[in-house]
Amino acid sequence: MKNLFALLLLAITSMVITAPAQASATGQPSEAGIDPTVAIHYRSMKVDDVEVFYREAGPQHAPVLLLLHGFPTSSQMFRNLIPRLSDKYHIVAPDYPGFGYSSAPDHTQFPYTFENYANIVDKLMQKMGLGHYALYVMDYGAPVGFRLAIKHPERVTAIVVQNGNAYDEGIGTFWDPIKAYWKTGEPKEREGIRWLMTWKATHWQYTNGVKDVTLVDPDAATVDQALLDRPGNQEIQLDLFYDYRTNIPLYPQWQAYFRKYQPPMLIVWGQNDEIFIAPGAKPYQHDIPGAEIHMIDTGHFALETHGPEIAALIHDFLDRKVSVSGK
Repeated sequence: MKNLFALLLLAITSMVITAPAQASATGQPSEAGIDPTVAIHYRSMKVDDVEVFYREAGPQHAPVLLLLHGFPTSSQMFRNLIPRLSDKYHIVAPDYPGFGYSSAPDHTQFPYTFENYANIVDKLMQKMGLGHYALYVMDYGAPVGFRLAIKHPERVTAIVVQNGNAYDEGIGTFWDPIKAYWKTGEPKEREGIRWLMTWKATHWQYTNGVKDVTLVDPDAATVDQALLDRPGNQEIQLDLFYDYRTNIPLYPQWQAYFRKYQPPMLIVWGQNDEIFIAPGAKPYQHDIPGAEIHMIDTGHFALETHGPEIAALIHDFLDRKVSVSGK
């Protein structure tokens, strides 16, 4: 049934749809901030022989906001955020290879690493002709986005961090079995974390730390799990869990970038997250004293429960910090 559901989902990738209407009787956007007239385009582009799927919306010559998703999701985590920000901003939200609707080559034929992901996203943006962009980084999006930032510091206009880590303080006990895998790289430890791709784990990521679980759209975890259940995808994810060990040694480089370039930064953090824990938020201000921090009483996928609030914070932040004169 889940495989059938995944096939049905794939059918939407070639469509152009209009965001769900939440307008008032006057035709203006509601308090939720979704403009019902915003068209979200579902596209793909070949990068290094891989088809990279991405969602795109907003004025073509507006400042760019690049949305980088986490695990175990895809650009679908931004399905409600995009129409709330695309009135004034050109939004691009790609799926990494092995996630969402991008190609998923066999893990023995394709290097599933964060360095490779950063290079692919970099090439995607270059092929699209987008030379400057603000970053939204969440979970896996942080090591992808921060690699982009240190590679091209002149291109980054601002950074929004949502439960994305760059400091040792943000790594809690959740990571202990994954660290055991980092130490050995052996099959025993690899099998020991395979449970992270199960429905129970995916559902837990969406609901843990959430005060009112009725706010969590069940479609989100269902979509994620359907795509995780594709043949061979677990091996892709296990390769990525192993490669995550390469991110920790880069923390000092990312922090040096923060100190040197002082990018405008907004931090919106689900403070009940057990994956990237709340103490990981405050250290950003050690390196960027002007960073704005908002701790939110929710879990890992903060957009699911506090989407309108986060969208308003981002819109206000970008309006103040990013020029609307162009890319």
